Amino acid sequence: MKRDMIDKKQKKVVRLKKKCLFCKENLVIDYKDVDLLSRFINVKGRITSRRVNGNCAKHQRKMSREIKRARFLALLPYVSK
Repeated sequence: MKRDMIDKKQKKVVRLKKKCLFCKENLVIDYKDVDLLSRFINVKGRITSRRVNGNCAKHQRKMSREIKRARFLALLPYVSK
């Protein structure tokens, strides 16, 4: 599915809203699942925003909490070099 759709009559770009991965697939967020959490960290090691990754507010809060726990236990890096 395309993210940008062009309305032919008005010549406007309509952006489709991303769906929350955790709501859609009923995934459980856990600090031990490093592969899943690393998808939501950018190259510099920052947590990506809701607008970028498409999470709902509830799951964005849970995801950031679990990323911080994984960082504390040295499963994820705080920064990349």
